[in-house]
Amino acid sequence: MVSNARKTARAWLIWTIAGLMLPCAALGARGGYDYIDITNPFMRKIPMAVPYFKTAGALEREVAASREAADLLADTLDFTAYFKILDRGAFLFDPQSMPVALPGINFQNWKAVGAELLVTGGVAVSGEDIELELRLFDTLQGKMLLGKRYPGPYTDQRRIIRRFCSEVIFVLTGKRGFFDSEIAFVSTGTGNKEIYISDFDGSSPRQLSRSGEISMSPAWSSDTQWLAYSSYIKGKPALLIRHRSDGRGALFQGKGIKVDPAWIPGKLELAATLSYEGDPEIYLLTGGGKVIKRLTDSPGIDVSPSWSPDGSQMAFVSRRSGSPQIYIKDMASGAERRLTYQGQYNQQPSWSPAGDQIAYTTMEKNAIDICRIGVDGRGLLQLTHGSGDNEASSWSPDGSMLVFSSTREGVSRIYVMTAFGTDQRRLLTLPGGQSEPSWSMGSAND
Repeated sequence: MVSNARKTARAWLIWTIAGLMLPCAALGARGGYDYIDITNPFMRKIPMAVPYFKTAGALEREVAASREAADLLADTLDFTAYFKILDRGAFLFDPQSMPVALPGINFQNWKAVGAELLVTGGVAVSGEDIELELRLFDTLQGKMLLGKRYPGPYTDQRRIIRRFCSEVIFVLTGKRGFFDSEIAFVSTGTGNKEIYISDFDGSSPRQLSRSGEISMSPAWSSDTQWLAYSSYIKGKPALLIRHRSDGRGALFQGKGIKVDPAWIPGKLELAATLSYEGDPEIYLLTGGGKVIKRLTDSPGIDVSPSWSPDGSQMAFVSRRSGSPQIYIKDMASGAERRLTYQGQYNQQPSWSPAGDQIAYTTMEKNAIDICRIGVDGRGLLQLTHGSGDNEASSWSPDGSMLVFSSTREGVSRIYVMTAFGTDQRRLLTLPGGQSEPSWSMGSAND
């Protein structure tokens, strides 16, 4: 028999869902994403209120879920650097006593505490199941921008919150964000360099490789199913190509170095730096680790490939002009051109998802920092300044952020920042040092 509390919870859920669908459909028809412009370097953070979510009953587990879900949602959206999350202590009333849907919300009260956006929610827990109803409001216009209902296992709470956050970012920017993405990196916590993976925000770090020697330079395939990385097998350099879940893979060994793998977008092929024919040059390989052809050929070394989003061009580092500089090769014509002219030592290019920018590591006057430049050679912008060695940057899937490694706190750690160099903060702290981050284009669970 269903208890009165469960009946009340079910009725509450049915009532609150009634007003969700039409406003969302109307928003999609509007087609405007004028709240956040991720291309604006002077973007103002939007004040957002995220009160604790309203519970269907008074169950202790339900109350705990309300607070946990609201905190997780606020932290997830705060990570983007788009929002200023307001202190709940400044709210004018108890969220448990206020309506969470139209028409009962008093937008004037929220405007009075400075909130321009408001997220409300309701939580109902039944056994091992949870239902979350979440809404996004524009308090200045007094309207709902988004409303979603998510039933699922209680253990799926984090996944549900991230899915809603993706919807929020899509409504406000027209892009899905990066909440389903992951970051691969190198860590020395075991005493050796091994490959690790974490969620986009540094949570849930887990060890992938267990070579017991040296593994480095992780690179994601565009479908996120495969990782390629350099490793030493019994003391000899090798390139490993590994399926992340079922253990399939390939091993490329032989004479010389094997580093810097970079997958061609949309293909199970990759470029890598090999030296089995002499100087380090860039080669094209199959996903099975077989060499297809040589991509560069110059008297100086050519290393560190990075592909444009459509795979038609490849950025790389060459010493053909004396010092290491970034070059771009057009794959159809074979034409190569120099991109960087400032900086005595430029390396580690990373092509942006939009295809218009390349981030890279530069050394000037013994300082190692990260810059970005347009693929046309214009708009050079230094992103880090005088805070340890900063290197190995990688773009988020939506192009709004960069992950990189830095020694600003002593040992190398992983940091993130916006694409304009603002909001720099450490991503995670593990035993040993962490370096060489690579941001995936999504999740293998999509």
